[in-house]
Amino acid sequence: MNETPILVVGGAGYIGSHTCIALAKRGFLPIVYDNLSNGHGEFVKWGPLEQGDIRDRARLDEVLAKHKPAAILHFAALIEVGESVKDPISFYENNVIGSLTLLAAAQAAGIKAFVFSSTCATYGLPDRVPMDETHRQSPINPYGRTKWIVEQALKDYDQYTGFRSVILRYFNAAGADFEGRIGEWHTPETHAIPLALEAALGRRDGFKVFGSDYDTHDGTCVRDYIHVLDLADAHVRAVEYLLNDGASVELNLGTGTGTTVKELLSTIEKVSGRPFPVEYAARREGDSTTLVANNDKARDVLGWSPQYTLEDIVRSAWAWHSTSNLVTQS
Repeated sequence: MNETPILVVGGAGYIGSHTCIALAKRGFLPIVYDNLSNGHGEFVKWGPLEQGDIRDRARLDEVLAKHKPAAILHFAALIEVGESVKDPISFYENNVIGSLTLLAAAQAAGIKAFVFSSTCATYGLPDRVPMDETHRQSPINPYGRTKWIVEQALKDYDQYTGFRSVILRYFNAAGADFEGRIGEWHTPETHAIPLALEAALGRRDGFKVFGSDYDTHDGTCVRDYIHVLDLADAHVRAVEYLLNDGASVELNLGTGTGTTVKELLSTIEKVSGRPFPVEYAARREGDSTTLVANNDKARDVLGWSPQYTLEDIVRSAWAWHSTSNLVTQS
């Protein structure tokens, strides 16, 4: 009955719902605020669900007054890069206007701790690898720009109003709850690991690799895959850090280890025991050769370090996708 309430905005989505598990384990009560446009009511298992949109100031004020959360974690963003190019207006309306509305409501409610779900897409194409937090930010698509704009707002709010935040820049989130209660479920799915797993399960014809002529040891591009439960752990640590009067900070969340697409597919075939067709196509515009995090600052500030390997990621994701029918629904 003495659990500290934390408002998890977008908590019915992939990373938000896994963070609710971690919050509950650490003695917090996650209050999920979600419009369920991309989230799933079935994923709200560790605290109450308050349905609402981040652009709805009156509804936000109502929920904040009712639950009086000690902090807010903000996951409620549109995230699909390709969609952001086709429909930038929706991304600016939700990701920017929605975030600013949420921030205004948080300040009016007297909340002093805010954790923002950001992305390595704010960096744009890398000047150096691994990328640390001092890397220039020059996003190359509307999705990355909307996240970068909110980051700038948070820095201004901190400097001029004392509103403290932790900005967490993810690399490639992947994996699932090891108990199989929740997992990655997007419609449509665009992420490499679930797409490859669906191919292994026979739910799609095969897997398409974009580019086999990159300057890497096997010609395919390199990404930094981080287990969603490691991300969740970092969010809880960020909440605890702010509640203990920590200063505003931005942090990368990645493993610091790069994996090529071919290495990823090999791991998926090994874990699943099921080979599947792979087609090689031309590179996609804007794809970087290598995106890998320098995570030293997150270790120093939060005492955080990733616990799970690529095989752990694939094993947990395989368990979720192979036993759940939810992911096949449209």
